[in-house]
Amino acid sequence: MGTGEEAGPWVIGVDVGGTFTDVVAVDPRGNMVTTKTPSTPDQSDGVVDGIEKVAEKAGGTLSGMLSACPLIVHGTTVATNTLLEYQGAKTGLLTTEGFRDEIEFRRAYKESVFSARLQSPYQIVPRRFRIGIPERLDQEGNVLTELDENAVRQALREFQKEGIEAVAVSFLFSFVNSEHEQRVYELVQEEAPEMFVSLSHEVLPQIREFERVSTTVVNAYTGPGMQSYLNHLETRLRGHQFEGELFVMQSNGGVQNVVQSGKFAAGGLLSGPAGGVTAASFIGARSGHPNLITVDMGGTSYDVSVIENLEPTVTTESWISRYRVALPMMDIHTVGSGGGSIAWIDNGGALQVGPKSAGAVPGPACYGQGGTEPTVTDVNVFLGYINPGHFLGGEMKLDADLAEKAIRTNIADPLGLSTVEAALAISEIVNNDMSNAVRFVTTQRGFDPRSFSLLAMGGAGAIHAGRQAEDLGINTVVIPLHAPVFSALGDVAANLKVTELKTRFERLQDIDLEGMNADFEKMEKTAREKLGGGNVVRQFEAHRYVAMRYAGEVHEVTVPVRSRTKRITALNMEATLSDFHALHERLYAHKDLSQDVEILNLSLDLIGVRDRLPMEEEAFAAEDPAPAKIGERNMYFSEEPAIVPFYDGSRLQPGNLIEGPGVIEQWGTTIVVYPNQEALIDAYRNCVIEVKQMESGLQTGWNT
Repeated sequence: MGTGEEAGPWVIGVDVGGTFTDVVAVDPRGNMVTTKTPSTPDQSDGVVDGIEKVAEKAGGTLSGMLSACPLIVHGTTVATNTLLEYQGAKTGLLTTEGFRDEIEFRRAYKESVFSARLQSPYQIVPRRFRIGIPERLDQEGNVLTELDENAVRQALREFQKEGIEAVAVSFLFSFVNSEHEQRVYELVQEEAPEMFVSLSHEVLPQIREFERVSTTVVNAYTGPGMQSYLNHLETRLRGHQFEGELFVMQSNGGVQNVVQSGKFAAGGLLSGPAGGVTAASFIGARSGHPNLITVDMGGTSYDVSVIENLEPTVTTESWISRYRVALPMMDIHTVGSGGGSIAWIDNGGALQVGPKSAGAVPGPACYGQGGTEPTVTDVNVFLGYINPGHFLGGEMKLDADLAEKAIRTNIADPLGLSTVEAALAISEIVNNDMSNAVRFVTTQRGFDPRSFSLLAMGGAGAIHAGRQAEDLGINTVVIPLHAPVFSALGDVAANLKVTELKTRFERLQDIDLEGMNADFEKMEKTAREKLGGGNVVRQFEAHRYVAMRYAGEVHEVTVPVRSRTKRITALNMEATLSDFHALHERLYAHKDLSQDVEILNLSLDLIGVRDRLPMEEEAFAAEDPAPAKIGERNMYFSEEPAIVPFYDGSRLQPGNLIEGPGVIEQWGTTIVVYPNQEALIDAYRNCVIEVKQMESGLQTGWNT
C-alpha cells in the first residue's frame, strides 16, 4: 500500500523471531509500510531498529512516527526463550505441606513411555527450593488447618539467603478460597518485596493440582525476565517520544497491556506464532477461506495451527519445554524446521535436518557471515528456488557458491552423493517433517486436511507449501500479500482479549443456572478491570465456554455456550449439550446421549474489538502475467534441471494467472509454483495456488 505526506498516525505491530524482527505500520487509510531487521540479543534493540527503518521508509523519523502512534502491539519470544533455554529467574515454591514433589510426579506423564534412558525434566525449581507450608483447605474451601505464618516468614528468609528472585505459591483448593495465598502475598511484601510473586489462584484458578502448580511455577520462572524486558522496552520507546499504549500479543490470540503481560508471563509463551494465526483468520474472512491450516516457516521453526470457520483452535493441553502450561492457548504445534535448520549426518550415517538452527548469526552459509554448515536456506538457494540477488528485495545478497560448498563438503561427499542429490534429499526430509507436523494438528485432532486450505506465511513458507499440499491432499494454497511479516500484521489486526477461568463442578442434570450466571457476571467484571485499552476499543464482547465431560471420564471438552444474551437459559444449555456430544464424537469417535454429563470448568473471553484493518478489493486485470516476467533460470525439481520463468511479485496484478512451474519473487519471500500447479493473484493481491493431486497426495497417515 502506498504512503505519502498525508499518511499516519501509525499503528505498529512488531514480531520478534529467532532470525528477524518484523515490523508493520498501518494508518487509518490503509497505508502500510513493512520491514525486517535482524533480531538482536536484547530484543528491544531490534524493535527500535525496525521501527526506525519503517519510519524512514514512510518518509519520516523514529521520533516523528512514535510521537503520533496511538498503539504498538508486540509479539515477543522473551518468555518462550526463557523456558526453552532454562534461563529464567531463580525460583522458589511454597505449597501445602506434603505436596512439594507434585511438580515432579507430573500425573505420571512421560514423553517417551518405553525409553528407560529418558531423563527427568530440567528442574526450574530444585527440590531444596520447594517448601511445604502447614495449611489446609477442604474441597469446599473450608479451613482445616490455619496458615502457619511463621513458617512462611522463615521460608522467605531462607529464599532471600539463597538469592531467590521469584516465588510461586500453590496451595490445595486455593481456587475455591484464595485467603491463604493472598496472605502469603502480603507476607512477601513485608519480608521480601523485591521478589516476583506468582499466585496459583490468579494464574490458573481451576481444579487439577499438577496443572495448577506447573503453570504457576512456569509463570514465576518466566515472569521477572518478561517484566524487566517490557519495562525496558517501554522506557526506550518513551525516550523516543512514544506516548501511546504498548500491548503484548498473548497465546490465546488477544493482546494485553504490559502490566498484565509482565505479571502473567506464561500467557505470552506463544506470543510470536499467535500473531500469525490471528492474521490468518483475518485474511481468511476477507478472501473466502474460512477453514485454514496455517503454516509459519521462519528462520528457526515451523509452526502449524488449524482455523475452522474462522476460529483458531484453542487448547489447554500444552506442554512447553516439558512443562505443563494449562492456560488457554492457540493449538500451535512447532517443529525445528526453519530456513536456518542445519542438515547433518548422525552416528549411524543417516541424514537429518534440524532442530539445531544457524540463527541470525552466523546464519546460513550463503549469508557469508562465517557459517559453514548447510541449512534449508542454502538448499533453496542451490536448487534455484531463492534468487541470491533478490533476498529481502535485494537488501541482502546471498552467496550461492558458499551454499553449494556447505552442502557438498558436509553432506554430499560424506554420503557419496552428488550435490544435487544431497540438496534434494535435504529438501525432501524437511518437507516430510513439515507435512507430519500438519498431520499432528489435523488427523490426530479429528480433522481431515483435505477439507482445508493451506495458508503459508513466514519468509520460507511459500517455497515449501506447494509440496506440503501435494503430500497432504490439499487442493488450495494461500500465500498472503504480507506473508513475510504476517505475525506482525496479526499483531496490528488483533483485538484486545482477557480470559477468565473458574472451576464449577456439578452434574448437568443438577445445574444451578443462577449460580453459573452469577459466576460469569463476576468473571466479566474482573476481565473488564484487567483489559484496559479504552482508547483503542470500539466495543466489548463476552464469549462464554463450559468444559464438559461424560461422568467418570478424566479429560473434558471445552464447548462454547450458545447464548445471545448475558443470561444463560436452560434452552441454551440444551444446545450446548448437543454441541458437546458432537464435538466429543469428532475428537474421540464416540458419543453416548444416555450418559450423565458433568461440568468441570467455566471460562470467559472478554474481547475488546478494535476497528478492522482497511483492505481494498481490486478489480481483476488481464490474465497474462507476461508484463511481470523478469527472466528465467535453472531450477531443480528432480536431478535434471528445468528452465523456469520467474516474476516480479510487485508487478503482478489481480487476475494474473501463472501456470507452474514458475517462481514469484516478492520482498521477503519467494513463492514456488511447482509443476501441475497454477497460481492466481486474487483481488487482495494474495497468491492462491491450485494443486493438481496425484494419487499419493490422498494419504493422510504418517510417513515412514
